[in-house]
Amino acid sequence: QVQLVESGGGLVQPGGSLRLSCLTSGNIFSIYTMGWYRQAPGKQRELVADIRSTGSTNYADSVKGRFFISRDAAKSTVYLQMNSLKPEDTAVYYCNARLIKESSWGQGTQVTVSS
Repeated sequence: QVQLVESGGGLVQPGGSLRLSCLTSGNIFSIYTMGWYRQAPGKQRELVADIRSTGSTNYADSVKGRFFISRDAAKSTVYLQMNSLKPEDTAVYYCNARLIKESSWGQGTQVTVSS
C-alpha cells in the first residue's frame, strides 16, 4: 500500500485559488495513476482529475480549464492547482494512487469556498 498525505486545503472566497499537495511514500509516478477525488456532503465521491504514468491527464467537465493536476517526482508530490473556485467546489478532497488491482487513499483535506 502506498502512503498518501494531503495538505493545502482551507477556506477561500469565490474566485480565489488554492493548491493542494499530496506527498507520496516513494517514487511511484512511473507506475501508478495518481488522482484527486472529492466528496461533498450527501454526495458520492467523484473524480476531479488524474494523471497517468505516461503523464496524460484527465479532468471532470466541471473543473476543466480551472483545475490543473501535476506531479514532481523529485519531491514525490502530486499537486492540484485550483483556480476560479466556486461554492460548488466545496468538498473534502482526497488523493488516490491506483493500479489495476490496488488503490490507496489519503485522509482528505477540506476545501470550503464561501464569502
